[in-house]
Amino acid sequence: MKQASQTKNGRRSHAFREEAAFLDLLRTTDMLSRGLINVLKAEDLSATQYNVLRILRGAPEGLPCGEIANRMITRDPDVTRLLDRLEKRSLISRCRETKDRRTVMVRITPAGLKLLARLDTPVQDGHRRQLGHLGREQLKTLTELLRMARSRVA
Repeated sequence: MKQASQTKNGRRSHAFREEAAFLDLLRTTDMLSRGLINVLKAEDLSATQYNVLRILRGAPEGLPCGEIANRMITRDPDVTRLLDRLEKRSLISRCRETKDRRTVMVRITPAGLKLLARLDTPVQDGHRRQLGHLGREQLKTLTELLRMARSRVA
């Protein structure tokens, strides 16, 4: 990696392209996340809870707790407590498997599906407002670049 260049007053400038890109990713993630958080707040749902519900909607047969944790966008060290909150609201259900009693299967409930259905349009509208100006090709390129970046750290 290249050495950082110094400014006249001796302070380090952001000469590292990697550092500048990383900081831009953090700023962009924060800005984009705020839009989603505002939509979810109307339904008293956190971004991680929303993520769990979307994961389960894609797996109608249910998933073990560990698999949900593996698929989450952001790692939550306390998935059990997260699931407790969703279960308390009747958005998910949990049951022990009969074949292997150590495995707890989690399924989305009709109430969870209904909540996601209410959120689908506002969430998609928010994504369009935030990123639609990029156009199809730029969005495709952005997605590919982000996947490439993740593949080196995963």
